[in-house]
Amino acid sequence: MKSILDELSLNSYLKTSGGKGYHVVVPLKPEVTWDVFHDFAKGVAEVMEQKWPDRYTSNVRKAKRSGKIFIDWIRNGRGATSIAPYSIRARKGARVSMPIFWDELDTVAPDGIHMQDALIRINENDPWKGFFQNDQMLK
Repeated sequence: MKSILDELSLNSYLKTSGGKGYHVVVPLKPEVTWDVFHDFAKGVAEVMEQKWPDRYTSNVRKAKRSGKIFIDWIRNGRGATSIAPYSIRARKGARVSMPIFWDELDTVAPDGIHMQDALIRINENDPWKGFFQNDQMLK
């Protein structure tokens, strides 16, 4: 996904969910409607599915996505929710949704950061440095 967003000249940021997956965040100025953004998110998921059909799927039906990574573009709809960065999950082990560097993707599991780890990470380099300075938008 990062390579596709890079091709579109869009800065993207990665975080653990504290649960089963990762979240990719693309800060955008609110210059388009929810429908346009939703269609864009769906389009990115479909491109991934077309480029790597053996690995990714955008199909929401669990029966149709066996053995593949589901790209959950639906979370980008109006009113959809997502766990905020630095939030502790109300689950066993109190895992944390934590910003990570892209090069940590293969070494930090989606539920791999505990509260103690998060407290240490907060005082280290910020993987999302510059996040709020992004001035990017969909056209």
